[in-house]
Amino acid sequence: MLPRCNNDSRKTTSDPTVHKRILIIEDEPPIRDMVAFALRKEGMQCAIAGDAREAEHAIAEQMPDLILLDWMLPGTSGLDLARRLRRGESTMEIPIIMLTARGEEMDRVNGLDAGVDDYVVKPFSTRELIARIKAVLRRSLGDDGAGNVSIGELRIDSAAHRVFARDQAVAIGPTEYRLLHFFMTHPERVYTRAQLLDHVWGGSVYVEERTIDVHIRRLRKTLEPSGLEHMVQTVRGSGYRFSASA
Repeated sequence: MLPRCNNDSRKTTSDPTVHKRILIIEDEPPIRDMVAFALRKEGMQCAIAGDAREAEHAIAEQMPDLILLDWMLPGTSGLDLARRLRRGESTMEIPIIMLTARGEEMDRVNGLDAGVDDYVVKPFSTRELIARIKAVLRRSLGDDGAGNVSIGELRIDSAAHRVFARDQAVAIGPTEYRLLHFFMTHPERVYTRAQLLDHVWGGSVYVEERTIDVHIRRLRKTLEPSGLEHMVQTVRGSGYRFSASA
């Protein structure tokens, strides 16, 4: 079992980045502990890993919303791990912030070329790091800065965990909410059942792939009264896609 931050924060806020899961991949315990403490104060959840092998186990156990990745890891470097994550079907879209003492321009370029979303040079303040994390998360969530994700006449208020169709509140179950949120933040792309299981349920949860079909049907039934069920589309032989186009 991989170590986790103690996530007993009572912080309440309208910030949609609260409760997001952050994976800290850092081999220096003092830095790891400092970052974990700052994340906990902001109401975020986290898992920690000291090298690439532990990181891969943590990702398989539960998909993070963002990865903080140290460049200088034992064994496989953070740069190589970033490239590997960007090649993986289930990990290619996880936002990555690189943490490193390398501050030269070419190092920054190499990190960005490897697919990282942002670059924080050590030593850094936790205040700056938290601001960077929130900015990257908001971009990845596709929200408007206030926690709203909108496609067509469908809107999610991420902070309130509420769904609105044609400006009317929609009653929706927790699993269907997570599925819809993932779809709306990753539109116009086909996902297999296995990929949806990884992203929405996490790799450590055993769920039959056909269970996806049940939740897809429930999600469509939820959207049916507003006439928006067509946005959840079946792609024969491949999986499912979310689109505002018929």
